[in-house]
Amino acid sequence: MKRARLTPDDLRGVFPVPPLVRRPDGRRSIDFGENDRLLRHMAEGGMTRFLYGGNAFLYHVTLAEYEELLRWLSSFADDHWAIPSVGPSFGRALDQAELLRRHRFPCAMALPCGDPRDAGGLEAGLREIAQAGGLGLILYLKDEGNFGPDKDAGLDAIARLVDAGICLAIKYAVVRPDPRHDPYLDGLLRRVDRRLVISGIGERPAVAHLREFRLPGFTTGSGCLAPGLSNALFGACAAGEWEAAERLRALFLPLEDKRDAWGPARVLHAALDVAGVAATGPIPPFVSAIGESERSELRPVAQALLAAELESRRGASIGA
Repeated sequence: MKRARLTPDDLRGVFPVPPLVRRPDGRRSIDFGENDRLLRHMAEGGMTRFLYGGNAFLYHVTLAEYEELLRWLSSFADDHWAIPSVGPSFGRALDQAELLRRHRFPCAMALPCGDPRDAGGLEAGLREIAQAGGLGLILYLKDEGNFGPDKDAGLDAIARLVDAGICLAIKYAVVRPDPRHDPYLDGLLRRVDRRLVISGIGERPAVAHLREFRLPGFTTGSGCLAPGLSNALFGACAAGEWEAAERLRALFLPLEDKRDAWGPARVLHAALDVAGVAATGPIPPFVSAIGESERSELRPVAQALLAAELESRRGASIGA
């Protein structure tokens, strides 16, 4: 596993956000064999950054499972960057920070907290978590209230965390009807270096975020199924080939539509299963799996995206 401290160059690329595969047993225990299978699929598509957070349901993981996960992530190849998440509560994050320090993780992502909070309190807590873990943090902005009700105070706190070297990057995931117009993102980029802000909502807004706001990279859920295509989308954006980028983006939208309609994490969990990429198993409470009718509707969508991925790999192999 890569252990060097994150630099802005590390953010130029795609960050798949995979599910955490579990066995269909009474404990819903983590299935590391199937997780390895999913990891190989993503790596074969060119992925080297792996962010375990919401799609892995780490909001609901037990501390014992968390330590199992860290041991597995620590076994990744030296050129793979494994990023676990912490929180979302302060107490849980402090407990997890001790484990992160033990396994020498260079950074972790702080899951957004929905409990009572304000900008000053979050800033103080995140400083303490980072110190306890001996690491830097990726902040996850999912809505404008993540850093408290005073938006400007929250953005100012984020800027101070960046200046102090505690916040190493920001996953920006505030959904807009038109991602090209985003005053909150504008406010963030007035305060922090845009090289530290990655688009955090998958392929749907990725082209707009990279073109209009010049963000360096993006996270992806659907790219766990089609990693090569997601990497190709990033490559087209990096080269300024915007028409090609839009064509690649369009391949992801049928699955993204299902994720938006039925729940992003649970649909991704099922999509990888019905496409045959990995037997993802059950998901933990407090979230329920999609039903059989939804799985039947999802199957051809997931299989079509995987087929496009495999066809792209065959084309690349012939071209080589």
